[in-house]
Amino acid sequence: MSEHYHDENDLKLLKEMSELAPEEFKAWLNLDRITGREDGKIPRKYRELIALAVAHTTQCVYCIEVHTKNAKRAGASKEEVAEVVFLAAALRAGGAAAHGTLAMKFYDKA
Repeated sequence: MSEHYHDENDLKLLKEMSELAPEEFKAWLNLDRITGREDGKIPRKYRELIALAVAHTTQCVYCIEVHTKNAKRAGASKEEVAEVVFLAAALRAGGAAAHGTLAMKFYDKA
């Protein structure tokens, strides 16, 4: 078996991590559950689409997989998923452009 970056079996290692750092794992798990809340002001479908956009900006392949599946289960269409990917890409590109102003300032000071 060859090892590669994205292996869904790696998620099974979370159990070991929960045993090695139980309090930290519990805190992370509670934070992670925010996305799936049903009682928030933002409907579940939109919570998942937001999480999916963020997963694309943080480039977490596991989060992308989980939140894509959850968004579909919550009623998001394939078109909405595609749209949110490009929204994330636009924001990421916007961040790069905005940080480009730092390069201009550093250049002028060099």
